[in-house]
Amino acid sequence: MVSAAEQLARNISFSTFGKAKELQARIWFTLAALVVYRIGAQIPIPGLDMVQYTQAFAGMKEGILGMWNTFSGGAVERMAIFALNVMPYISASIIVQILSTAVPALERLKKEGEAGRKQLNQYTRYLTVVLALAQAWGVALALNNDTMAYSPGPYFIASTVVTLVGGTIFLMWLGEQVTARGVGNGISLIIFAGIVAELPNYIVQTWGQLYAGQLDFIVVFALIGLALAMVLFIVFVERSQRRLLIQYPKRQQGNRMVGGESSFLPLKVNAAGVIPAIFASSLLMLPNTLAGFNGAPAVAAGATIDQAAATQAGWWGEVLSFIQAYLGPGQPLYIIAFAALIIFFCFFYTSIVFNPEETAENLRKYGGFIPGYRPGKRTAEHLDYVLTRLTVLGSIYMAAICVLPELLRNEFNGRFYIGGTSLLIVVSVTMDTVAQIQSHLIGHQYEGMIKRSRLGGKKK
Repeated sequence: MVSAAEQLARNISFSTFGKAKELQARIWFTLAALVVYRIGAQIPIPGLDMVQYTQAFAGMKEGILGMWNTFSGGAVERMAIFALNVMPYISASIIVQILSTAVPALERLKKEGEAGRKQLNQYTRYLTVVLALAQAWGVALALNNDTMAYSPGPYFIASTVVTLVGGTIFLMWLGEQVTARGVGNGISLIIFAGIVAELPNYIVQTWGQLYAGQLDFIVVFALIGLALAMVLFIVFVERSQRRLLIQYPKRQQGNRMVGGESSFLPLKVNAAGVIPAIFASSLLMLPNTLAGFNGAPAVAAGATIDQAAATQAGWWGEVLSFIQAYLGPGQPLYIIAFAALIIFFCFFYTSIVFNPEETAENLRKYGGFIPGYRPGKRTAEHLDYVLTRLTVLGSIYMAAICVLPELLRNEFNGRFYIGGTSLLIVVSVTMDTVAQIQSHLIGHQYEGMIKRSRLGGKKK
């Protein structure tokens, strides 16, 4: 039986969109906010020698700075005022979410509804400022030398910290405004815009390689087909869910029986989203970044530790060379560790975002139950069993999506530009934004039906 909402969704057309003036205003506001973000991503911080910085950044692209540069749309490569992007806010959100399951006071706030959620959001903002200060201070100290800065010293450090922290706070405010007055999740759309902004550069690079004869047309078409297949696979898995039947008993109110309806508890195959991939990438790229800051030479794929250590003096040079030789992107040990960390973080983060005991207790409070399982402990055990099996499939799916581009990048000597984490973010944000636009259109159709029914009643 098709529901009324599904029937309305099928009837959505361009004429319906043309009548939804409020939705159009929300879309225009979202686009204007993203334009402001992209303008700020082009403005470098004051007092920095961009020629020297660009040369230094070229040797650290394989580390965590390269991943941040991708998420920020090239702002790190230009050391723009939005170079920190919204990464401190994302880190703060994850930390507060983890603490809300371990700290009793935060756990109580989490259960207080809208008021508790607002208080947790305020704590997240405070923690964002602290993390942004720490990261901006580290960046300022790294840039405070005669090579990078025109006038190194306390004034350069202070101006850099204020500029970078101010950029992060502005982006956090801009993302919240988009969430409230625009379409989609503002923070996710900012990351989405940064990733998509780099797409023209990749197209130009691929065209240049085709023109120079470094790539074949067949290979390019095969890679495009593979990318489209990955997108379809991501959409299929992200929309997949296991629906558990929830039954509510009948009860008597006065002289009649009410209740007895049934609903579904949807459990996603990938309940953790893209967080495990971001965690795993950051953790693995951190050693390479530290090695780059400490002057370790770039080691080509397949180089041995003796070859890499030959240009270093002492045991520290050997350690740095080992990191870049065996834990560099594309290396077998890196790929194995990447997949293992993704699987681990999938289980870890899923256990945080979904609590079977709490869900079972909420069902028991409202009189709901899963047929065949007693409310309480048995229901929680069944939920945990189903969620564990789904997480196994979801973690394998995410590991495959993230590892396959690394294998292809190693096979084509770095000429495969599509990252699994970036692709997951782009597809997930697109699906979420389209779903919100569809919900706005359905709401507009409901409003039109209600107005027509009221007018008909007045005529009668």
